[in-house]
Amino acid sequence: MNTVKSAQGAKAQAAAQSAAHEVNFASKSVPRHLARGAIGVGLIVGSIALVPVAGPATLLAAPLALVAFRGCPACWMVGLAQTISRGRLERRCADGVCTLTKAHPAAKAANEPAADMP
Repeated sequence: MNTVKSAQGAKAQAAAQSAAHEVNFASKSVPRHLARGAIGVGLIVGSIALVPVAGPATLLAAPLALVAFRGCPACWMVGLAQTISRGRLERRCADGVCTLTKAHPAAKAANEPAADMP
């Protein structure tokens, strides 16, 4: 019975790790990401602020903010963190434990994983 539980746990953990690798909200650059955020906030604020002037039809612009945010404002914040840390942090997983370490400049230039240094 113990081997069944460990096999199921290993499958679930592998699925969670593969799903974590697929989720990426980052942009190509920080200014581009900030521009997307400004567009999203502008659409939300504009659609709400224009209701007294142009009527409830302006609220139809609010869902466009979800496109700019790539989901929700929290997704945008996660993407900002990913965009800022891109190339500066390296994720290493061993024995089901993942850690973040500082990326080595030589590994970034060579485009290959860095070797562990003693």
